[in-house]
Amino acid sequence: MQFTRRQSLSFLAAAGASTLILPRSLRAQGSRRSITIAVQKISNNNTLDNWDEQSNVGERIFYPNLWEGLIDRNWMGDQGPVQGLATEWKMIDETTMELKLRPGVKFHNGDEMTAEDVVFSFSDERLFAGTEPAGGKTLYPENFKPQSAKELPAAIPGTARRTWPGLRGVVAVDKYTVRFHNATPDVTLVGRFYSAGSQITSKRAWDEAPTYADWARKPITTGAYKVEEYKPDVSLTLVAHDEYWGGQPPLERIRFVEVPEVASRVNGLISGEYDFACDLPPDQIDTVAAVPGLEVQSSTIWNHRISVFNTQNEIVANPLVRRAMTHALDRQAIVDALWAGKTVVPKGLQFDSYAASNMLIADWTVPEFNPELARDLLKQANYKGDEIPYFLLNNYYTNQTATGQIITEMWQQVGLNVQIQMKENWSQIFAGEGERGVRDWSASNHVNDPVTPMVNQFGPNGQAQQNHEFTNAELNQLSVVLESSTDHATRRKAFARMLEIAEREDPMYTLLHQNAVFTGMKSDLKWKAAPAFAMDFRTENWPV
Repeated sequence: MQFTRRQSLSFLAAAGASTLILPRSLRAQGSRRSITIAVQKISNNNTLDNWDEQSNVGERIFYPNLWEGLIDRNWMGDQGPVQGLATEWKMIDETTMELKLRPGVKFHNGDEMTAEDVVFSFSDERLFAGTEPAGGKTLYPENFKPQSAKELPAAIPGTARRTWPGLRGVVAVDKYTVRFHNATPDVTLVGRFYSAGSQITSKRAWDEAPTYADWARKPITTGAYKVEEYKPDVSLTLVAHDEYWGGQPPLERIRFVEVPEVASRVNGLISGEYDFACDLPPDQIDTVAAVPGLEVQSSTIWNHRISVFNTQNEIVANPLVRRAMTHALDRQAIVDALWAGKTVVPKGLQFDSYAASNMLIADWTVPEFNPELARDLLKQANYKGDEIPYFLLNNYYTNQTATGQIITEMWQQVGLNVQIQMKENWSQIFAGEGERGVRDWSASNHVNDPVTPMVNQFGPNGQAQQNHEFTNAELNQLSVVLESSTDHATRRKAFARMLEIAEREDPMYTLLHQNAVFTGMKSDLKWKAAPAFAMDFRTENWPV
């Protein structure tokens, strides 16, 4: 476990370190700065619920400023585990983990966080709605029903089960000790604690909220900043939580403003209206950097851009057609043309960080760019030029529209009649199940193991299969192996086979490139971007 400056401060304070010299961030509240950040979008579902907003835009807004977990992610470093709301953890047996909670942590409503809040945060009422874990029953009685009038969004139980497939339940050992009980062994358990959604909320705040919507637009959490005002589709203002366990936050307010158009974000940054402008395409880097007092922070991140096939479309249902689509794409040309070479084409749906645990299939590559092979596969499929609808959002992802236009042209050059249909939101993307042939998505490495994104997104409980876009019996069996086996060689072999199925034999998606983030900002802020969508505005990353 690693100790950050924030954690060291809290330990010294607890020990009565009366001679401690306070950093700039702990000065009088009136001297603190407020900032405005222009973002492409604040949320997809108009809530601030970390389980309802499982998205790239959600990661940017929520972590690590608003929502915190028992085990935190090292956002500014290797993205691995560090102490969070728990100070230590250990395995009791192969299916049980015990965690010691940090005493004295205050929620935004002033209550102390205790084991009761942790148990609630992973309860049926909050998440699972009675769904059973893989490999066994919950810890609840058979007739247990959540005692709550709140109606969870339909997607939450499935999302929670994808992240915690084997969790039977959580019990409080004492006020500051909890035990997580799994139905099956899980070698990725630590990573699940810092994945998106696995953060802690106040049970009392939930109980007192009149409706789910009331709670979800102002959740009570433990983060360094709390919700002051949320205007869906317009803005979100966070204000400093001065009882924060890691020390008084360095900023007075953080205001996120929704500005969908790139040009408007750039112009607002140049004019001084915004302190930050997010999701800049690479072709705007020189424009911003040329302005005195501005700079662009950039990094590749643990996220890949992909296109997902929908086998409910009768043309795309033929695996030969999907294979042709994978071989028609010149991915390196896309990286060179649209990303100025500032990102890479990875080794399929995996991340270089897998190498640390020897789970990287190093000799794997994306399907080769081979137009002649693509044409031959279409001939074998007896493809007659039927239209394949491509449902496309307008730059939800950086460079999305331009990328969509380029890959459509590449598909058309080998004889695929792919036609773009622009959509306004995700609900429209998922409508017309039998019509849609292909859509865009991204895939993230949440726990630094192939279970995410391979199983989490494309396994039997993943969103793609739950949307009925495809299914594959062998891949689903291997998903269980990857989630529950404790034998390294068995897991690695299963993952290698899953890559063969998902990317070559029965393509579920085709990978485009690793994602990269470009953030324009005022240089005098001295802030540093994390290798993630998340923006860290805690003490150790705000030196001004």
